[in-house]
Amino acid sequence: MTSRDAVVAPEDAAPTSAVGLGRVVEPAGVLPQAAYRLDARPEIGRDEVRITVERLNLDAASFRQLSEKHGGDGAAVRVEVLDIIRDRGKMHNPVTGSGGMLVGTVAEVGPDSPLGVRPGDRVATLVSLTLTPLAISDGLAGWDGRSEQVPCAGHAILFARSIVAVLPDDLDPRLSLAVLDVCGAPALTARTVGRYDAPTVAVIGGAGKSGSLSLAAARQAGARRTVGVVPVAAERDALLAADLATDVVLADARDPVALAAAVTGALGGPADVTVVCVDVPGCEHGAILATGDGGSVVFFSMATSFAAAALGAEGLAADVTMLIGNGYLPGHAEVALSLLRTVPGVRTLFEARLAAD
Repeated sequence: MTSRDAVVAPEDAAPTSAVGLGRVVEPAGVLPQAAYRLDARPEIGRDEVRITVERLNLDAASFRQLSEKHGGDGAAVRVEVLDIIRDRGKMHNPVTGSGGMLVGTVAEVGPDSPLGVRPGDRVATLVSLTLTPLAISDGLAGWDGRSEQVPCAGHAILFARSIVAVLPDDLDPRLSLAVLDVCGAPALTARTVGRYDAPTVAVIGGAGKSGSLSLAAARQAGARRTVGVVPVAAERDALLAADLATDVVLADARDPVALAAAVTGALGGPADVTVVCVDVPGCEHGAILATGDGGSVVFFSMATSFAAAALGAEGLAADVTMLIGNGYLPGHAEVALSLLRTVPGVRTLFEARLAAD
């Protein structure tokens, strides 16, 4: 029997909620993302899909927090990630509130699943691990705890309202995973930039995964000038070599005055659109200060504080529209993969990041 012939869930499988309510263990009455614990049993309902997991991709904010907490001790990071998954039935960092996504192979499909995948398909989930029932069977034995990508064995459950993409044949699965993890960023950046007439755009964290894609998307969407903001010289040099921005400046995104000065100095005034792609807290006020009246600030970092952003804008009398990137727009996966394939600088930065990991 081939993988394509794998058994589909029986017609008498249990009915389920399209949004996964039946998987919530506690507290009752909340959606899976807000739940403390999920039921990750492998048996699926009529509209569910079970994935055999090959690799997790922890989101940058979560991995940074865990690594800093344990002083870079990979073994301790591995133990904590495994404990979180065992305790919660999902990967949901209790400090950052974030998780990541995964790559695997479709093992079983419920007869009522609308996801359009078949047993044997290699896929990436485009929904957060914070709402995905997950069980690990190998103790994360193949991971050293020192990179965002986590090779592993186990299974995960997708709901009818989940989002999943079949992996392209022309890309290394690790590369696809890295791109699809942040594919909401370039799509929303392009939509936001497109609402202005040849705007100026600042991307804070421009050398990172979501940052480099956002710079490329902004240029394609009609940005007149773009500036990438990075914290260290090595990232500045890499971003300049990638030729993704009109200007690249050094600034600590947590220093509001210095950040705003760097952006306005490069652009000759405040940005029309500012995109925040860093994985550290405390960057809200600088992004707002660097953006002109009538402009937009797009927050893609899971370290963003809504209260700090809202109250900071009020305190600065800033007439800006603030958007929280929710990681999904129609066609977002295709947008990100197209940028990877067609913009050499994006691919160079992604491949360098994977090589460093």
